[in-house]
Amino acid sequence: MTTTTTSAKLLKLALPLIKNHGFTRETLSLSVLSLPTPLAHPLPDASVTALFGPGDDARRTLVHAWLDDARHRMKEEAAERMRMGDVLKARLKSNEPVLEHLPEAFALLASSSSLPLPLLPVDPAPIIKHAAEVSDQACWIAHSEARESSWYTRRVSISAIYLAAELHQLTSPRTAPAFLDSLLENAEHAGKALDETALFASYVWKSWRGIVRSSGVLV
Repeated sequence: MTTTTTSAKLLKLALPLIKNHGFTRETLSLSVLSLPTPLAHPLPDASVTALFGPGDDARRTLVHAWLDDARHRMKEEAAERMRMGDVLKARLKSNEPVLEHLPEAFALLASSSSLPLPLLPVDPAPIIKHAAEVSDQACWIAHSEARESSWYTRRVSISAIYLAAELHQLTSPRTAPAFLDSLLENAEHAGKALDETALFASYVWKSWRGIVRSSGVLV
């Protein structure tokens, strides 16, 4: 079995462990205990590094694997003729088991791996990419018309709306679905323009930056 195959298999086994152990190297180490023929002991730290990367790079690998899995499940679990709001609510629901760990996970994504975490500014690119990928999948599931001239504007708008709803979920999980509905309804009625969406996304990112800094991963 190749190293790539081994790491992919262990990442899949690690996903259910995140709820209790977070996006940590320990979670990756414990994954070998869930193999069909479990190892007697957790994976040594040197092996975690060899398979998933040094330091916090291994944790970022786990975060990306979890995000990829959640996005793939959007498609696998989608019903026919789902509305956009229902698709995005289903994606928010998949956050619930690991919600307490998400601020730290996004803080890891928003930091460079080349220098110690506390010394670095927040980089919005990974979070924006995450929201854009959710938006792409949601538009596909909800059968948004790709030929409409407003389709790209719509996709950016959905990205910003989802990101705002995910932010809201971190601070008020129970009201996140209603908050998402209000954003979608207002966006439809107001016919949000691309410039307005960009301003909204900028505001959302400032809020995300506050969340990830308060997680303690960034200072």
